Amino acid sequence: MTSSLSTGLTVLAAASFSAGVCAKQLELNVLFADPSLSGTAPKSLSYSPDGSRVTYLKGKNTDANRLDLWQYQVKTGKHSVLVDSDSLFSGPETLSDEEKARRERLRLFASGIVSYSWSKDGKALLFPLNGDLYYYDLAKNKARKLTETAEFETDAQISPKGRFVSFVREQNIYVLDLKSGKELQLTTDGKGTVKNGMAEFVAQEEMARMTGYWWAPDDSKIAFTQFDDVNVPQVLRNEIYADEIKLYNQRYPYAGANNVSIRLGVVALSGQGVNWLDLGQEKDIYLPRVQWTENPNQLTYQWQSRNQQQLELRLVDLTTQQQKTLLTEQSKTWLNLHDDLHFFKDKQRLIWASERDGYKHLYLYQLDGGAATQLTSGQWVVNKIESVDEKNGLVYFTGRKDTVLENHLYRLRLKDLHIDRLTTPGASHAVVVAEDGSGFLDSYSAVNSLPKVQLNDSTGKTLTVLEANELTAQHPLTPYWPELVQPRFGTLTAKDGQTLHYRVFEPKNLDNNKKHPVIVSVYGGPGAQRVTNSWSGKDLYFHYMAQRGYIVFQLDNRGSENRGKKFEDPIYQQLGVVEIEDQITGVEYLRTLPYVDPKKIGVYGHSYGGYMAIMAMFKASDYFAAGVSGAPVTDWTLYDTHYTERYLGHPAQNAKGYQQSSVFPYSDGLTGSLLIYHGMADDNVLFSNSTKLFSELQQKGKMFEMMTYPGSKHAMFGQQVQTHLHQTITAFFDRTLMH
Repeated sequence: MTSSLSTGLTVLAAASFSAGVCAKQLELNVLFADPSLSGTAPKSLSYSPDGSRVTYLKGKNTDANRLDLWQYQVKTGKHSVLVDSDSLFSGPETLSDEEKARRERLRLFASGIVSYSWSKDGKALLFPLNGDLYYYDLAKNKARKLTETAEFETDAQISPKGRFVSFVREQNIYVLDLKSGKELQLTTDGKGTVKNGMAEFVAQEEMARMTGYWWAPDDSKIAFTQFDDVNVPQVLRNEIYADEIKLYNQRYPYAGANNVSIRLGVVALSGQGVNWLDLGQEKDIYLPRVQWTENPNQLTYQWQSRNQQQLELRLVDLTTQQQKTLLTEQSKTWLNLHDDLHFFKDKQRLIWASERDGYKHLYLYQLDGGAATQLTSGQWVVNKIESVDEKNGLVYFTGRKDTVLENHLYRLRLKDLHIDRLTTPGASHAVVVAEDGSGFLDSYSAVNSLPKVQLNDSTGKTLTVLEANELTAQHPLTPYWPELVQPRFGTLTAKDGQTLHYRVFEPKNLDNNKKHPVIVSVYGGPGAQRVTNSWSGKDLYFHYMAQRGYIVFQLDNRGSENRGKKFEDPIYQQLGVVEIEDQITGVEYLRTLPYVDPKKIGVYGHSYGGYMAIMAMFKASDYFAAGVSGAPVTDWTLYDTHYTERYLGHPAQNAKGYQQSSVFPYSDGLTGSLLIYHGMADDNVLFSNSTKLFSELQQKGKMFEMMTYPGSKHAMFGQQVQTHLHQTITAFFDRTLMH
C-alpha cells in the first residue's frame, strides 16, 4: 500500500524559473557550508512573559555559528539586535570540560550567546558568555556582567520572583543577590566525586534532565540533588586529537554496573542548613524529575525503580516532613519519562501524562486523592503540554491526533473535553505558546517546504510572519530547488500486523528499464521518528544522492516513537531483532519495484542507526550488499545503565538477551562491503565499541573499511568533518553499489 503527500514543490520550482534562475544540481561541498541551504530560521524562539516581544538567537551575517540575541517587538512589528555578543566578548571562548560535555548533550555547537532565559516578570534576560553570566535589564537597555571569575559558572537561573540569580560553580550552588551584588554559597561539600546541584551523566544523556536544582516559587529555598559517583566504574578514556592524545578518568556507568548514589535536599536562603529528604530504603534508584507545587512548602519528586518498570510521583510537605504518593505508574516493559506535569494555582489539582492505555494521554488528578479523569483518548499520542490557561479552562498541547506524520497544536476545553486543532495540516509544527494563551509562535515546515516562523493568535490566525524564508534570488537554495525530488510516502505491514510508515527519495524521470541502487537510511532505535512530513537540512544529502541516480529509502520500524507502546514494546529484552525484520520488510517492498536493482541495496545509519547497519550486514546479507555504520554501539554492555537496561533489563537477569543483541555473534555473516566510522573523542558511544569490532573482524579475516575522525565527538559536528564524512560515504557507495 502506497500513498503520497501533496506539496508545493512544482509551484515553487516554477517561481524560481520565473525569476530567471538557472537550475543547478546539488554539490556536496555546499550541503554543509555557510550560508545554510535551509535558510536562517531563528533559533531558541521565546515569548516574553508579558507577550510584548519575541526573542530569538540568530547567527551573524559574517559567521552563522556566532549567535546574537534578537527581538521582535509585537507593537512596532520591528526586528532588532537586543545583544550583540561581540560587544561583550569577541575572542575565542574557553569552555570548561563540564560545559563542553553539557553543550554536546544539548547539541549546542555555536558560539556567542548560545542560550538565554527570561525572568518571570519579563523585565530581564540572563545568558552565559565565555564562562561568565550576563543580566540584561530591558528598562536600562543594558547588559550587566554578574560574574568575572576564573572558574566556570553553569546552569544559571533567575529566581521566580526575580530577586536572585543562581548558578553552579565548582560543584556547589551559589546565589547572587541582584540588588546588593553579594554572593551566597548555599552548599560547601561539593568536591571530588560529590557534586551539588548538577545532573549526573545518565540524567543528562538519557533522562533529558540537564539541571540538578529547582527554586521554590517564593524565592525562599532551593531543592537540589547531590550525587556521589565514587562507586561508578572508572575508565581511562582516550580522546585522540590531531596533535595530541588526552586521557580522561571518566566515571561511566556501564549497563549492570553501579550508578551514582543520589540524595535530594532542600536548602533555605536564610541559612538553616540542608534538609535531606527520606527517599526510602531502596537506594539503587533514579530521580528523573523534581518539581515544586504552587505551595512553597510542597515539593514533588519522581521516584523511578532501577528496572524502570515503576514510577511514583511523591509529594513532600516540608513543614511536617510527611510524604505521600500522589500516583504510581507501572509497566511490564518500561516507562517513558516526560515533562507533562502541571500543578494548578488553586493548589488542588494537577494534570499528568500517562501511557497506561497504550498511548500517551492526559489525566486530571485531585491532590487530595480520588479517581483520575482522562482528558484525551484514542489511538494517537500527546507529545507535550505546551501551556495551561487556568483562567479560561484551556489546555494547549502538541500531538499526533490527525496523522502520525505531523506534529500539531491542539486546544482542549476542560469543561467538555472538546479538542480543536490550531495549526494547519500539510506541515509539521513546533510551537511556543504564550503563558496566558493569547497566541503562539509557530515554526512549521513540510518535507519539501522550507521552515517558516509566524506569530498566531489563540485561534491559529496569523498575526505576522516572523521568518518567511522565501526562495528569493538571494536565497542559497534557490538555484538548486527545481532539481530537488519529491519524496513519496507510503505504508507497509509488519509481521504482527502493525503499520509501518516509509518515505522514499527517487531520481526524477524513473525508467522501468533501468535498475537503480538503493540506500536504506536507518536510525531504527527508540525515542526517534524519521518518517515525518517536515523539512530537515539533513535530507538534502538524500536529494543529492537521488540526483546521482540512487534511491534513498527510510522506514520507521517497530520500536520507534510517536506510535504508542504497542509499537515500541516488541524490542523489549531483544534489540536488533524486530527492527531488522521490519527493515527487511522494507527491502522486500523495494524489490517489487521494477526500477530497483535488488542486488545493489545498501544501508547507512549513525549511532543506533550505526548499530542497525552492522546488524543488517551481519544478519541480513541476502538483502544488503553494502553498509555504512557511524559511531555504532556494538556491545550493549559497553553502553550506559539507564538507556540500555530500559530496553534490555539488567545483564544479570537477561544475559542471553545482551548476547543476542550484540553484533559479535553474527560477525561470520558479513559477506558484503562494510565501512565503519567513529569520532575518536566520543564520550557517549565510546570509541572502544568500534575498536572491539575492528579487532573481531581482523581476527576472523573479514575485510572492511574504516574512517576515524580525530577530536570528533558523537555528533560529528563541524563543516569540514561533515563534508569529508559525506564525501567518504558517497565514494564508498559509488564503489560498492554504482559500478
